[in-house]
Amino acid sequence: ALWLAAAVEVHTAKEVVAVNGTNQRLKCTFSSSSPLSEELTVTWNFQSEDLSSHEQVFYYRKEPHSPPSGRFKERVTWDGNIKHHDVSIIIWNLQPSDNGTFTCQVTNRPDVYGTIGEVRLRVVQKVNFSEIHFLAVAIGSASVLMIIVVTAAIICRQHRRKARDKRIEVADTEL
Repeated sequence: ALWLAAAVEVHTAKEVVAVNGTNQRLKCTFSSSSPLSEELTVTWNFQSEDLSSHEQVFYYRKEPHSPPSGRFKERVTWDGNIKHHDVSIIIWNLQPSDNGTFTCQVTNRPDVYGTIGEVRLRVVQKVNFSEIHFLAVAIGSASVLMIIVVTAAIICRQHRRKARDKRIEVADTEL
C-alpha cells in the first residue's frame, strides 16, 4: 500500500527591497498537516548574490538561537510566533553585502517533506518610486476626487432645495 507523505508548506515573499542601514522583517509562515511538534525546527540560511558565501542566519528549536559568528551575528532577531505558524526574523542594519537569497525551512515531525521558502533581498541606497507608491497616490487621488464630487452633489441639492422652497414661498404669498 502507498501512504501519502505529510508535508510542511512554507510561504514567503519572493523579493524584498530595503534601504541601506535600515532594519527589515523577513516574513515566513508555514502550514503543516500535523499538529505542532516539540521537534519543530526552523532554519534560516543565506546565499550571497555572487554565490561566494553560504551561511546559517538563524535556528529555532524550542527557542530561538542567534548565530554565534558570521555576518549576521548580533544583527538578526526572532520575530515569529510558532503557535501562529509565523517564523519570521528581523535583519538589523542592512548593508549592500546582504544582497542575496534567504531561505526559510520548517520541519515539523512527523512531516517529512516540505517546501523551502526563498526571499531575495535587495539592499538599495534609496527608495525608488515603485508600483506600490504609484498605487497609493492613485488611491489617494481617487479618494479626494470622490470627496469633491460628493460635496458638489450635496451643495447642488441644497441649492435646488432652497430655490424650490423660495418658489413655494413666493407662490404662497401670491395666493
